Amino acid sequence: MSEVDPGQTGAYRRWTMWVVSGIGVAMSLYHLWIIGGGPAVEHFAQATGYDPRSSFPWVWTGPPSAIIYRAGHLLFAVVLVFLIYPLRSARGMGNPGLPDLAVLAIAVAVVSYPIVFDRYLTDRMPYVDDPTTLDLVVAAIGVVVVIEATRRVLGWALPLTAIVFLAYALLWAKIDWRTTLDQLYLTTEGIFGSTLQVSAAYVMVFVVFGAFMEKTGTGQLFMDFALSLTGRQAGGPGKVAVVSSSLFGTISGSAVANVMVDGPITIPLMKRTGFRPAFAAGVEAVASTGGQIMPPVMGAAAFVMAEFLRTSYFQITLWALIPALLYYVACFGAVHFEAKRRGLVGLPRAECPRLGAVLRERGHLFIPVAIILFMMFTGWSSPLAALVATLACFPVAMLRANTRAPLRAGMVLDALIEGAKGALSVAMACACAGIIIGIVALTGLGITFTQVVLQVAQSSLFIALVVTAMAGIVLGMGMPTTPAYIIMVSLLVPALIKLGAIEPAAHMFAFYFAILSAITPPVALAVFAAASLAKADLWEAGWAAVRIGAAGFIVPFMFVYEPAMLMIGDWPAIASAVVTGTAGCLLLAAGLHGHLLRDCRPWESVALVVAALLLIKPGWATDLAGFGIAAAILGRQWVELRRLAR
Repeated sequence: MSEVDPGQTGAYRRWTMWVVSGIGVAMSLYHLWIIGGGPAVEHFAQATGYDPRSSFPWVWTGPPSAIIYRAGHLLFAVVLVFLIYPLRSARGMGNPGLPDLAVLAIAVAVVSYPIVFDRYLTDRMPYVDDPTTLDLVVAAIGVVVVIEATRRVLGWALPLTAIVFLAYALLWAKIDWRTTLDQLYLTTEGIFGSTLQVSAAYVMVFVVFGAFMEKTGTGQLFMDFALSLTGRQAGGPGKVAVVSSSLFGTISGSAVANVMVDGPITIPLMKRTGFRPAFAAGVEAVASTGGQIMPPVMGAAAFVMAEFLRTSYFQITLWALIPALLYYVACFGAVHFEAKRRGLVGLPRAECPRLGAVLRERGHLFIPVAIILFMMFTGWSSPLAALVATLACFPVAMLRANTRAPLRAGMVLDALIEGAKGALSVAMACACAGIIIGIVALTGLGITFTQVVLQVAQSSLFIALVVTAMAGIVLGMGMPTTPAYIIMVSLLVPALIKLGAIEPAAHMFAFYFAILSAITPPVALAVFAAASLAKADLWEAGWAAVRIGAAGFIVPFMFVYEPAMLMIGDWPAIASAVVTGTAGCLLLAAGLHGHLLRDCRPWESVALVVAALLLIKPGWATDLAGFGIAAAILGRQWVELRRLAR
């Protein structure tokens, strides 16, 4: 690196590593303390009768103001971004040079501004009290810093989108540039808005929890658990991928991260037992993508949804549960029918651990997940539940010798560092998305876009849903789920609600299609990651993923028209929706993969797809028709198999 004396490169790299590690630990501990410090001090005082605040008032002074908390979160994030993602090297590699350090110094100054002048910013009246020259300079540089830091972490798609919205406000809507900067940086309606709050208060602690789970060996538990359940069945390795990836969703909200953790094990196993490389890649991509919709720990956008809907995260997980299970039922069915069609068998018994042995040796590592479920079910906040589960990870791992042996003292620090690094992409995505939200609110673009969608849809909810689905897939192709979902909520979801969709279903619909872009060609990031591991053709793997995950594109329409799928309504309706939805997803998988009880003739495959769509569509008449078609094909194939067996 030209800016640094080559003789000092090694020392400089070590210095950078130590600084990044120290800031990463500080970032994680800061957020954990903000979440748990208050309850911890209160419980300590109640248990001991001594309140440390009486002697040490700085021990806990309460949570900081909104702008200080959010700006502090962003400050940690931008410092780490400019240190970890240098300008003149591959993303995430190399040492920061002098330009990076110069930008870092500027970034620290402008992001610290709301923290230092919190009282001034709180007392002033936005849009009434004119911002000072210093305010405007800091705001302008701050917007640029957020866009550049986001670009370094996530690439150009989201920053370019933010720039387009800025251009719209300044050049098309003719909003004064001073007002625009005021909105975006000097209030909590832009960069320091609710989305950054979600990243700071919710996502951060769950990312740290995931890092602690990984360090204590929970990933191996998930893999062994899945192998013991499904490894010996027809197409066993594919089913292992489905089960293990759904479990990995409890510690990772990223489809690509799931692929890279799970895929190196499952994809070679699938190929070895006879699955085509493209199909193996498709299975892993679809199964890993579903991790973002699988409770109890979903993708970051689920926390944003809870903020938008002013409801608890636990309520979001309840709404998501049945659609997530149907998604994985369809994926599991696709693997089963493809394996049967190809005559594939499972893994040898010797390669599959026994379920009892897995639970005896590692089953206790499920306890942190159980803690989260129990605490949220009994009314505790999800961040506090995640904090308690995080603190339990290492003590739980020490309960047995086989999980205690790999532990090292430095693993706690490693987990804190990895948690901070893992939160960077979400933090910057939420900050940059705040620019878009601020522009939408300032210009009234959301209302304008809603009117356009209503005109295009011509009072048809179905057309509006199709438009929203297409927008979600397109937006998700170039940016993470969270900002894609946020943009859809700002521009498209209001139109769905006006046309009759209930609010939770409209939000969940947008959430789903922002996620499904990860398996939809031409830009399908989860498929790209899986195809690289499988050494498969990208397009072939992409279309295999679409067939495997086809139910995921249909289920969202289903729960908009039948909210019982979101567990909204009476229990008979919910039970009926689950039964017909499950049958429909399995029949869809059978039709698309050409096997039910035996290989299907072309017309039978078409009939099965029709039956599936009839069952997925709400209504007793279509359900009866769907079951009738399915029964006819099942009966025909059963009779033919009996005749051949004689």
